Amino acid sequence: MGMGHKMLKDTAGLTFYKLMGTGKKGFSIIPDWGEYSFLANWETEQHANAFFNLHPFYQSYNERCYEIVTYHLTCIKCHGTWDGKVPFVADKDTEVSPENNVGVITRASIKWSKMIRFWRYVPKSHQDLNGNSGLLFTKGIGDIPLLEMATFSLWDNQESLMNFAYRGEHHKKAIALTKKHNWYSEEMFARFVVKELVS
Repeated sequence: MGMGHKMLKDTAGLTFYKLMGTGKKGFSIIPDWGEYSFLANWETEQHANAFFNLHPFYQSYNERCYEIVTYHLTCIKCHGTWDGKVPFVADKDTEVSPENNVGVITRASIKWSKMIRFWRYVPKSHQDLNGNSGLLFTKGIGDIPLLEMATFSLWDNQESLMNFAYRGEHHKKAIALTKKHNWYSEEMFARFVVKELVS
């Protein structure tokens, strides 16, 4: 993944991307050396299709990987920044039905001085996810271990996500502690409708 930047340079229609590693199950700080994440935003769907069908970077992984899972997402909400940029713009015309799966990306730059306190609380902050029937998939991703962290989660529908976000005791406490201790130097939250899942 670290060598992919050169191959992605000047890729047509690519407006933002991240090549990231992943963590073990449960947002562990232990790396998962068998799974990686490529996040990309495109000017048009045609640019994205051309990339996945023809680009040497993607084809090289397609030939070597045991499995590739691709989520085609449309942003419906985004606030905050990633590397000083707003990577996703919400499509206000997209309607969300009860049948739509919903994806969420959260990310944060953790301050050096706050790192130990932050990671001590992470296991508690995600207790509401355990056994959550509306959660279909979740994975910790990131640029730099321990410091530049993100998560991707896939939910059965928007109602399931809202129940977790606003009724989960540990999740609400985590938000309050984030404000109290000022853990992050930068953060972002984005919500998406899952248009297609390709595996």
